[in-house]
Amino acid sequence: MAEVKYVTVGALTKYIKRKFEVDPHLRDLWIKGEISNFKYHSRGHMYFTLKDEQARIQAVMFAGYNQYLSFRPEDGMKVLVRGEISVYEPSGNYQIYVKEMQPEGIGNLYLAYEQLKKRLEAEGLFSPEHKKPIPAFPRYIGVVTSPTGAAIRDIMTTIRRRYPIATVILFPTLVQGEQAAESIVRSIEKANELGYIDVLIVGRGGGSIEELWAFNEEIVARAIFASEVPIISAVGHETDFTIADFVADLRAPTPTGAAE
Repeated sequence: MAEVKYVTVGALTKYIKRKFEVDPHLRDLWIKGEISNFKYHSRGHMYFTLKDEQARIQAVMFAGYNQYLSFRPEDGMKVLVRGEISVYEPSGNYQIYVKEMQPEGIGNLYLAYEQLKKRLEAEGLFSPEHKKPIPAFPRYIGVVTSPTGAAIRDIMTTIRRRYPIATVILFPTLVQGEQAAESIVRSIEKANELGYIDVLIVGRGGGSIEELWAFNEEIVARAIFASEVPIISAVGHETDFTIADFVADLRAPTPTGAAE
Protein backbone atom coordinates (compact mmCIF):
# COMPACT_ATOMS: atom_id res chain seq x y z
CA MET A 1 0.00 0.00 0.00
CA ALA A 2 1.37 3.41 -0.99
CA GLU A 3 2.18 5.80 1.77
CA VAL A 4 -0.57 8.41 2.22
CA LYS A 5 0.59 12.00 2.22
CA TYR A 6 -1.06 14.04 4.93
CA VAL A 7 -0.79 17.23 6.90
CA THR A 8 -1.40 17.66 10.59
CA VAL A 9 -4.38 19.57 11.91
CA GLY A 10 -2.02 22.19 13.27
CA ALA A 11 -0.22 22.60 9.95
CA LEU A 12 -3.50 22.90 8.05
CA THR A 13 -4.80 25.50 10.49
CA LYS A 14 -1.61 27.53 10.18
CA TYR A 15 -1.91 27.36 6.38
CA ILE A 16 -5.51 28.58 6.46
CA LYS A 17 -4.62 31.31 8.95
CA ARG A 18 -1.86 32.50 6.63
CA LYS A 19 -4.35 32.72 3.76
CA PHE A 20 -6.51 35.02 5.86
CA GLU A 21 -3.56 37.18 6.85
CA VAL A 22 -2.32 37.85 3.31
CA ASP A 23 -5.76 38.69 1.89
CA PRO A 24 -5.92 42.53 1.80
CA HIS A 25 -9.74 42.44 1.88
CA LEU A 26 -9.65 40.76 5.29
CA ARG A 27 -6.88 42.84 6.86
CA ASP A 28 -8.98 45.94 7.44
CA LEU A 29 -12.75 45.95 6.98
CA TRP A 30 -15.98 47.18 8.52
CA ILE A 31 -18.80 44.80 9.45
CA LYS A 32 -22.33 45.66 10.54
CA GLY A 33 -24.20 43.29 12.81
CA GLU A 34 -26.07 42.69 16.03
CA ILE A 35 -24.23 41.78 19.23
CA SER A 36 -25.13 38.55 21.01
CA ASN A 37 -23.48 36.37 23.67
CA PHE A 38 -21.56 39.37 24.96
CA LYS A 39 -18.99 38.55 27.65
CA TYR A 40 -16.65 40.90 29.48
CA HIS A 41 -13.43 39.18 30.61
CA SER A 42 -11.86 40.02 33.97
CA ARG A 43 -8.77 41.29 32.11
CA GLY A 44 -10.87 43.76 30.18
CA HIS A 45 -11.23 41.89 26.89
CA MET A 46 -14.65 41.70 25.20
CA TYR A 47 -15.90 38.53 23.52
CA PHE A 48 -19.12 38.43 21.53
CA THR A 49 -20.90 37.22 18.41
CA LEU A 50 -21.88 39.46 15.51
CA LYS A 51 -24.92 38.26 13.61
CA ASP A 52 -27.46 39.17 10.98
CA GLU A 53 -30.34 37.29 9.36
CA GLN A 54 -27.99 35.10 7.33
CA ALA A 55 -24.90 34.32 9.38
CA ARG A 56 -22.79 35.00 12.44
CA ILE A 57 -19.12 35.50 13.27
CA GLN A 58 -17.19 35.39 16.53
CA ALA A 59 -15.52 38.61 17.62
CA VAL A 60 -12.99 39.74 20.19
CA MET A 61 -12.00 43.26 21.20
CA PHE A 62 -8.96 43.38 23.43
CA ALA A 63 -8.73 45.77 26.37
CA GLY A 64 -6.15 47.93 24.62
CA TYR A 65 -8.78 48.88 22.06
CA ASN A 66 -12.07 48.79 23.97
CA GLN A 67 -10.82 51.17 26.65
CA TYR A 68 -11.51 53.99 24.18
CA LEU A 69 -15.18 53.09 23.65
CA SER A 70 -17.65 55.78 24.65
CA PHE A 71 -20.41 53.24 25.34
CA ARG A 72 -20.91 49.79 26.85
CA PRO A 73 -21.83 47.15 24.23
CA GLU A 74 -24.84 45.01 25.08
CA ASP A 75 -26.69 42.03 23.60
CA GLY A 76 -29.13 43.18 20.95
CA MET A 77 -27.21 46.35 20.10
CA LYS A 78 -26.52 46.94 16.41
CA VAL A 79 -22.98 48.12 15.77
CA LEU A 80 -20.37 48.79 13.12
CA VAL A 81 -17.01 47.21 13.88
CA ARG A 82 -13.65 47.62 12.17
CA GLY A 83 -10.94 45.00 12.37
CA GLU A 84 -9.17 42.10 10.74
CA ILE A 85 -10.22 38.51 10.14
CA SER A 86 -7.94 35.75 11.37
CA VAL A 87 -8.04 32.19 12.69
CA TYR A 88 -7.85 31.28 16.36
CA GLU A 89 -5.66 28.21 16.04
CA PRO A 90 -6.64 26.22 19.17
CA SER A 91 -10.26 25.95 17.99
CA GLY A 92 -9.77 26.45 14.26
CA ASN A 93 -12.48 29.12 14.24
CA TYR A 94 -12.16 32.26 12.19
CA GLN A 95 -13.15 35.49 13.91
CA ILE A 96 -12.81 39.23 13.69
CA TYR A 97 -10.32 41.03 15.91
CA VAL A 98 -12.06 44.34 16.51
CA LYS A 99 -10.15 47.62 16.72
CA GLU A 100 -13.04 50.10 16.50
CA MET A 101 -16.74 49.94 17.30
CA GLN A 102 -19.57 52.40 16.71
CA PRO A 103 -23.28 52.24 17.57
CA GLU A 104 -25.45 51.82 14.48
CA GLY A 105 -28.75 53.65 14.34
CA ILE A 106 -30.19 56.55 16.31
CA GLY A 107 -31.57 54.38 19.12
CA ASN A 108 -28.16 52.93 19.87
CA LEU A 109 -26.53 56.36 19.63
CA TYR A 110 -28.88 57.67 22.30
CA LEU A 111 -28.09 54.64 24.47
CA ALA A 112 -24.35 55.24 24.08
CA TYR A 113 -24.88 58.92 24.90
CA GLU A 114 -26.74 58.16 28.12
CA GLN A 115 -24.21 55.51 29.18
CA LEU A 116 -21.26 57.88 28.79
CA LYS A 117 -23.10 60.82 30.36
CA LYS A 118 -23.91 58.75 33.44
CA ARG A 119 -20.34 57.45 33.78
CA LEU A 120 -18.62 60.82 33.38
CA GLU A 121 -21.07 62.47 35.75
CA ALA A 122 -20.25 59.82 38.36
CA GLU A 123 -16.54 60.61 37.88
CA GLY A 124 -17.21 64.27 38.62
CA LEU A 125 -16.44 65.72 35.19
CA PHE A 126 -19.63 67.80 35.26
CA SER A 127 -19.20 69.11 38.82
CA PRO A 128 -19.45 72.91 39.31
CA GLU A 129 -16.30 72.99 41.44
CA HIS A 130 -14.25 72.01 38.39
CA LYS A 131 -15.58 74.85 36.23
CA LYS A 132 -13.00 77.54 35.44
CA PRO A 133 -14.18 81.18 35.37
CA ILE A 134 -14.59 82.81 31.97
CA PRO A 135 -12.53 86.02 31.74
CA ALA A 136 -14.65 89.16 31.35
CA PHE A 137 -12.22 90.86 28.95
CA PRO A 138 -10.25 88.23 27.03
CA ARG A 139 -7.45 89.53 24.81
CA TYR A 140 -6.94 86.33 22.82
CA ILE A 141 -9.96 84.21 21.92
CA GLY A 142 -9.30 80.78 20.44
CA VAL A 143 -11.91 79.09 18.26
CA VAL A 144 -11.94 75.34 17.62
CA THR A 145 -14.22 74.72 14.66
CA SER A 146 -14.30 74.20 10.90
CA PRO A 147 -12.70 77.04 8.93
CA THR A 148 -15.47 76.84 6.31
CA GLY A 149 -18.63 76.38 8.37
CA ALA A 150 -21.32 78.84 9.35
CA ALA A 151 -20.14 78.73 12.97
CA ILE A 152 -16.87 80.58 12.37
CA ARG A 153 -18.61 83.23 10.28
CA ASP A 154 -21.17 83.85 13.02
CA ILE A 155 -18.49 83.96 15.72
CA MET A 156 -16.24 86.36 13.80
CA THR A 157 -19.12 88.68 12.91
CA THR A 158 -20.31 88.85 16.51
CA ILE A 159 -16.86 89.40 18.05
CA ARG A 160 -16.01 92.17 15.58
CA ARG A 161 -19.26 93.89 16.49
CA ARG A 162 -19.19 93.33 20.23
CA TYR A 163 -15.51 93.27 21.16
CA PRO A 164 -13.29 94.40 18.25
CA ILE A 165 -10.10 94.75 20.32
CA ALA A 166 -9.90 90.98 20.83
CA THR A 167 -7.64 88.86 18.66
CA VAL A 168 -9.34 85.72 17.35
CA ILE A 169 -7.15 82.69 16.67
CA LEU A 170 -8.76 79.93 14.64
CA PHE A 171 -7.71 76.32 15.12
CA PRO A 172 -9.00 74.66 11.92
CA THR A 173 -10.72 71.47 12.99
CA LEU A 174 -12.79 68.63 11.61
CA VAL A 175 -16.17 68.73 13.32
CA GLN A 176 -17.89 65.80 11.61
CA GLY A 177 -16.88 62.30 10.57
CA GLU A 178 -14.67 59.50 11.83
CA GLN A 179 -11.59 61.67 12.43
CA ALA A 180 -13.43 64.62 13.98
CA ALA A 181 -13.04 63.67 17.66
CA GLU A 182 -9.27 63.30 17.37
CA SER A 183 -9.07 66.56 15.44
CA ILE A 184 -10.99 68.41 18.17
CA VAL A 185 -8.69 66.99 20.84
CA ARG A 186 -5.56 68.04 18.93
CA SER A 187 -6.87 71.58 18.51
CA ILE A 188 -7.66 71.91 22.22
CA GLU A 189 -4.17 70.67 23.06
CA LYS A 190 -2.58 73.13 20.59
CA ALA A 191 -4.49 76.02 22.15
CA ASN A 192 -3.17 75.05 25.57
CA GLU A 193 0.38 74.68 24.28
CA LEU A 194 0.43 78.29 23.01
CA GLY A 195 0.16 79.52 26.57
CA TYR A 196 -1.55 82.85 25.91
CA ILE A 197 -5.11 81.96 24.86
CA ASP A 198 -7.51 83.50 27.39
CA VAL A 199 -10.64 81.56 26.44
CA LEU A 200 -11.50 78.88 23.92
CA ILE A 201 -14.76 78.45 22.00
CA VAL A 202 -15.30 74.84 20.88
CA GLY A 203 -18.23 74.13 18.61
CA ARG A 204 -20.02 73.93 15.28
CA GLY A 205 -23.38 74.67 13.71
CA GLY A 206 -26.47 72.52 14.05
CA GLY A 207 -27.01 69.02 12.72
CA SER A 208 -28.37 65.58 13.44
CA ILE A 209 -27.17 63.45 16.35
CA GLU A 210 -24.92 61.60 13.93
CA GLU A 211 -23.41 64.84 12.63
CA LEU A 212 -22.82 66.18 16.15
CA TRP A 213 -21.51 62.87 17.48
CA ALA A 214 -17.83 63.90 17.71
CA PHE A 215 -18.82 66.18 20.59
CA ASN A 216 -20.21 63.15 22.44
CA GLU A 217 -16.93 61.22 22.28
CA GLU A 218 -15.15 60.46 25.54
CA ILE A 219 -11.75 61.68 24.31
CA VAL A 220 -13.26 65.08 23.56
CA ALA A 221 -14.89 65.26 26.99
CA ARG A 222 -11.63 64.44 28.74
CA ALA A 223 -9.67 66.93 26.63
CA ILE A 224 -12.12 69.68 27.62
CA PHE A 225 -11.88 68.68 31.27
CA ALA A 226 -8.06 68.65 31.17
CA SER A 227 -7.78 72.02 29.41
CA GLU A 228 -6.15 74.78 31.45
CA VAL A 229 -7.76 77.32 29.13
CA PRO A 230 -11.42 77.98 30.03
CA ILE A 231 -13.71 76.47 27.40
CA ILE A 232 -17.09 77.64 26.14
CA SER A 233 -18.99 74.95 24.26
CA ALA A 234 -21.14 76.08 21.35
CA VAL A 235 -22.51 73.04 19.59
CA GLY A 236 -25.55 73.12 17.34
CA HIS A 237 -28.80 74.84 18.25
CA GLU A 238 -30.20 75.77 21.64
CA THR A 239 -32.00 72.43 21.96
CA ASP A 240 -28.87 70.37 21.18
CA PHE A 241 -27.05 69.07 24.26
CA THR A 242 -23.81 67.15 23.85
CA ILE A 243 -21.43 65.60 26.37
CA ALA A 244 -19.04 68.46 25.59
CA ASP A 245 -21.65 70.92 26.89
CA PHE A 246 -21.79 69.23 30.28
CA VAL A 247 -17.99 69.18 30.69
CA ALA A 248 -17.27 72.68 29.37
CA ASP A 249 -16.78 75.58 31.78
CA LEU A 250 -19.70 77.36 30.15
CA ARG A 251 -22.30 76.19 27.65
CA ALA A 252 -23.56 78.61 25.01
CA PRO A 253 -26.77 77.75 23.13
CA THR A 254 -25.21 78.54 19.72
CA PRO A 255 -21.86 79.67 18.27
CA THR A 256 -23.27 83.21 18.06
CA GLY A 257 -24.25 82.98 21.72
CA ALA A 258 -20.70 81.94 22.63
CA ALA A 259 -19.27 84.99 20.88
CA GLU A 260 -21.77 87.25 22.66
